Amino acid sequence: MTDLLNILVGEWSVEARHPAFPGLVVAGRASFEWLEGGHFLILRSQAEHPDFPDALWVIGDGKAHYFDSRGVRRVYEMSVGEAVWRIWRDEPGFAQRFEGRLSDDGDTFSGVWELSRDDETYESDLEILYRRA
Repeated sequence: MTDLLNILVGEWSVEARHPAFPGLVVAGRASFEWLEGGHFLILRSQAEHPDFPDALWVIGDGKAHYFDSRGVRRVYEMSVGEAVWRIWRDEPGFAQRFEGRLSDDGDTFSGVWELSRDDETYESDLEILYRRA
């Protein structure tokens, strides 16, 4: 699991697109670093748009703990393998899932968050692209 996570360590520029803001590309930045001891990966992200929250993730042991500037906190399940990172939570009425893929050269990482409000149908919620800074 840590091979892909190790590749993500460093600074990234971010572009995000959300269906609630057609045509808008939200710039931002993110950093991945191992917490001392190497058991948990810390992801910090900042968006350059007031409607998109800044966030902190604590990642490890098959879990991803999310906290953001709105006061939202969530716990996700996750898996990593073969340059693919999956994150999900099956919260009734607000299920989410993410699948991100690392490029062959390791310099871009892209994925899509999907959301289900009826526990059956998923819709694209947030497209995100990371470029190594």
